Amino acid sequence: MNMLWSPEAPTRIAVVTDAWHPQMNGVVRTLATTCEILRRWGHEVTVISPDNYRSMPCATYPEIRLALTLPGSVGRRLARLAPDAVHIATEGPLGLAARNFCARHGVPFTTAYHTQFPEYLARRTGLAAKHFWPYIRWFHRPAQRVMVATETIRQELREQGIGPLHHWSRGVDLDCFSPDAPPPPEYAGLEGPILLYVGRVAVEKNIEAFLGCHYPGTKVVVGDGPARADLEERFPDALFLGKRTGRELAGCYAGADVFVFPSRTDTFGLVMIEALACGTPVAAFPVAGPLDIVTDEVGALSDKLYRAIDAARYCDRKDCAAYGAGFSWEAASAQFLQGLAALEEETGQLAGALPA
Repeated sequence: MNMLWSPEAPTRIAVVTDAWHPQMNGVVRTLATTCEILRRWGHEVTVISPDNYRSMPCATYPEIRLALTLPGSVGRRLARLAPDAVHIATEGPLGLAARNFCARHGVPFTTAYHTQFPEYLARRTGLAAKHFWPYIRWFHRPAQRVMVATETIRQELREQGIGPLHHWSRGVDLDCFSPDAPPPPEYAGLEGPILLYVGRVAVEKNIEAFLGCHYPGTKVVVGDGPARADLEERFPDALFLGKRTGRELAGCYAGADVFVFPSRTDTFGLVMIEALACGTPVAAFPVAGPLDIVTDEVGALSDKLYRAIDAARYCDRKDCAAYGAGFSWEAASAQFLQGLAALEEETGQLAGALPA
């Protein structure tokens, strides 16, 4: 028997993720914020993440820690927790261990599709994305629901035979991200317009398409990652500010003229709605994520990034801020909660799933 829960019905929820603090990316921010809100609503949320285990850095992506677990350890922990619902957020080692345990013992669970994983791996390995879709289909097939953030990604997953699908949007901390956030001192004296990128500085983010775009002004990169040293050397005219968080990050958005989102592998792009909430229009490629978020009133899309930047500069910043303010973390968390699959029996199923 599946259930749909509301904030008024407290439950025990296990979230299994290979992406967690101290990583700084949209997946971690989404999961951490959702868990915080669910706990505020009275739910008991346990996160099983790499910090619960010995781990090793991921090749070419050392900020991501790959958990080193003994066979069955994730399943035994789930059995001890006996949650009302299991959500598997990522397709990495921990997610795979949880998926296999739940599928083997008939435990209902949900998954999420946060990243264009086949395209991400294609950029990392040089192999075609089609080689990785069979794993994605296999991984998500037993899930009660697969949570996705946008209609474009839903359509792509439908075409791949993945489902049933459930809408789970994203939100913005409007107490932090607003047009009145003070710009960083580094912006003083920069040649305008100021064109901003925020996010991981890694090959799959396609940042060189932004930095190599011929458009006047100053290009600013906020974030860190394995590609930073190479990009700083190749694009000496760009300003690299490193990691910024909270109100400092909001000021980077608010002080920019255009936020440029060059990624072709994201499923949503949380940074876009943060920029919009700060009143900054968005320029991006017409791909999944931007296609679902960016309207003509708040930005521009084009296969020629310089054209998108030029068009975005004419957007009204008040319209951008009003649009960005419409993304609520509370609403997104309620969507997540409604998508969870309950265990067929409210007690005892997980505890009795493993053989004695």
